[in-house]
Amino acid sequence: MTDCDGFRVDTLKHVDQETGRNFCGSIKEFAANLGKSNFFLVGEVAGDDSNADRYLEVLGSNLNATLDLGQSKLQLRSVAKGLAAPSSYFDLLKIWDDDLGSHRNSGQRRVSVLDDHDHVFGEKIRFSFRAATDHQVVAGVAFQLFGLGIPCIYYGTEQSLSGPEPGQEVFLPKFGGNDAFLREAMFGPEHPRKSGLDGLDTGSAGFDNSLPGFGAFGTTGAHCFNPDSAAYVRIAELIKVRKDFPVLRYGRQYQRPISNFGLPFALPPAGELIAWSRILDDEEALCMVNGHGNEVRGGDVVVDINLNSSSAAGDPFRGGTPFLTVIANSAQAAVGSAHTGPHPVERRFR
Repeated sequence: MTDCDGFRVDTLKHVDQETGRNFCGSIKEFAANLGKSNFFLVGEVAGDDSNADRYLEVLGSNLNATLDLGQSKLQLRSVAKGLAAPSSYFDLLKIWDDDLGSHRNSGQRRVSVLDDHDHVFGEKIRFSFRAATDHQVVAGVAFQLFGLGIPCIYYGTEQSLSGPEPGQEVFLPKFGGNDAFLREAMFGPEHPRKSGLDGLDTGSAGFDNSLPGFGAFGTTGAHCFNPDSAAYVRIAELIKVRKDFPVLRYGRQYQRPISNFGLPFALPPAGELIAWSRILDDEEALCMVNGHGNEVRGGDVVVDINLNSSSAAGDPFRGGTPFLTVIANSAQAAVGSAHTGPHPVERRFR
């Protein structure tokens, strides 16, 4: 007995829709009979995002969500690396009609993915491959944690695993088209498991001693889980903040225009500051990510005047000057008290 609360339904795209609906419905009924009335089923529907939307529509309540494996994943990766304009990602989230309910529907029925085990759509390389820094992956994960959808963080992403050492990929067969480079062993075994049922044998009998183990960055016999790494520490802090503030999990989402150097407010191009708001009831959380891998970015950002004025409903500022309070800063999380950069946690902006 695993007492699990949900299943990932593999290759759902290759099952006809009636069979998929009946199968998922049967699983949910069986789970409900065991006391799990909210058993979560997420389907892998590879290809175009519209494929996933269609399966959600046809299967209805029998399927909770689908994995974002199509254009959404590719654009998320490009935007987080500063290679595409942020709107190219935000606009894809509008395959649901952009009305009040769509934010809730999209947030509950999409599982966002930055890395996964086979990348059936796009190149088979981890996000951190050729990233500007070893913690640039935090930008992509921030989109997942603070944007619409249910975040799914693939193992090793939090350690900035990136496949081979830079420059070595040219010597590897089918690099970019081989699943193996997405499936490093986090704890670097000296030898891999044998194929098939033989690999189930306990102890050394289950290992293939004729082959070396395949750990991250080509290592063998050594683990690469570092709880002090910059990416891991930053992501852990963002997860904590997401847990503490419901607005970051359930709020409606709006991309925000930005102004630099007194220029008119506009949605930013690739590689610039990225801003969006999550709004829940009378609360607004402004989320900002630096879309440039190396250089500092800043600017003025639009927020909701109805929620952030001295006359806002409920008088949250007691008639005084409105302000925003910093609740997360991943750069500060990475270095703690040694942080000397801008926007420390608890600072107020007026």
